[in-house]
Amino acid sequence: MKKFNITGTCNPKRHYMVDTSAKLKQILKLIEDGEYFVINRPRQYGKTTTLFRIEKALEENKDYLIINISFEGMGDDFFESPKTFCPTFLQYISKIFSIKQNNSMMQVNDFPYLSKAISEALTEIDSKVVLLIDEVDKSSNNQLFLNFLGMLRDKYLKAQMDKDITFHSVVLAGVHDVKSLKLKLRPDEERKYNSPWNIAADFNVDMSFKPAEIATMLSQYSIETKNEMDIPAVSQRIFFWTNGYPFLVSKLCKIVDETILPERNIKNWTPTDIDEAVKQLLNESNTLFDDLIKNLENNKELFGFIERIIFSGISFTFVISSPLTNLAYIYGYIQNNNGKISIHNKIFEEYISNHITAGISEKNQGTELTANSNTSLYLKPSGKLDMTKVMLKFQEVIKEKYSQSDALKSDEFLEKDLRLLFLVFLKPIINGIGFSFKEVETSAEKRLDIVVVFRDEKFVVELKIWRGEEYHNQGKQRLKEYMLAESVNKSFMLIMDKRRTKEFVHYEEDEILIVWI
Repeated sequence: MKKFNITGTCNPKRHYMVDTSAKLKQILKLIEDGEYFVINRPRQYGKTTTLFRIEKALEENKDYLIINISFEGMGDDFFESPKTFCPTFLQYISKIFSIKQNNSMMQVNDFPYLSKAISEALTEIDSKVVLLIDEVDKSSNNQLFLNFLGMLRDKYLKAQMDKDITFHSVVLAGVHDVKSLKLKLRPDEERKYNSPWNIAADFNVDMSFKPAEIATMLSQYSIETKNEMDIPAVSQRIFFWTNGYPFLVSKLCKIVDETILPERNIKNWTPTDIDEAVKQLLNESNTLFDDLIKNLENNKELFGFIERIIFSGISFTFVISSPLTNLAYIYGYIQNNNGKISIHNKIFEEYISNHITAGISEKNQGTELTANSNTSLYLKPSGKLDMTKVMLKFQEVIKEKYSQSDALKSDEFLEKDLRLLFLVFLKPIINGIGFSFKEVETSAEKRLDIVVVFRDEKFVVELKIWRGEEYHNQGKQRLKEYMLAESVNKSFMLIMDKRRTKEFVHYEEDEILIVWI
């Protein structure tokens, strides 16, 4: 029986897989054209599986010979010096070439000799030799690795002038784009502006999974397990949460298949099962989440940048030359959303938001902000969430604790901390049972909409700064449209008014509870 795989290389014989043949075709075209390029994508984005599929596809074509290397398990000694790197690399490729190894290989202890030995080996090969190297990040800060890239570049340029023989195509895979690495030729020399990999072609293949692609995996699963799910609806729901991030797509499917269905003794999937899988995923630890938090905690500037994107309500322009934007994009934490920055997917946003609010909650333990966060205080007799009570209690907490605070009265607080404070209050209440996420993009009104999902109910809360009656009416109209589209019976509007003319009042209007602070 096949499974959904989230670790290592995916194999179509053992795993349910998305049909990525269209993406593979684009990559193979680059290789056929003799391009050198980098598959630089975030962690667990399918890079290793893609190299595996490249290898399998080219093995069927006898015109090619494939060398597939991973730097993951090479060890530190491999990169210690040219005397260790060069003979080891040559011995490895000689096995692929079926060339008899000899003592002279051990004497290849620098890059000029390695370059010559590669050329001699390739002279004996009739096939087009393609070099695939995975996990290049393991050595991307190593000067020896940069020198190795410099050697490959030099051979490539000379081959263009018929002065050398080299690999037909070279494909590197890693998180970082090594085109941005700078070459340093001698220890006492400053880094050069030119990269040792500036010969590389751009790699513009979209490796995320679109709903139609996710559907190919679900269709395969449905046929083999006789599951009669609504494949388009389930695919759309998976994409809604993951934005096509490959690990997250497979992880949600794995949770539904191996945990939710057995627990409920059911067979067919529904979009609601995907929501339940999201809830379980957000309460677990995995290597992707661990890496995400580690990278944020180890870089306070990046942490602050991501925090502002999630909580401030400010619309940031996407400028890839900005160091923080570029780093967050390389890690896969943000995306370019029509020229504006947004968190890459709702799962990342919720997980980071939970991490930040949990930290603030710990610091405020026992204060009014967290003292009333017992879930049972806000449940109806039916066990459903009384969102009206949640809203009014938050208003009360703000009034009792923060109404005298200078920070609360400042414009900086109004713009930056309203959503953060509300989520610090809300998340302990819904934690483990529900979750929240931002649904609608911010606008000139600096509106922030939060959708709260608790068990089988959905609530939308619009947090806004008062900017006049016209914007207020537009906001109400949008809320009513959302309620109609999502079959929501009641919504909530939390308004902070700089004028302080309607402090701490509330009233209902058009099935919307409007709360002023």
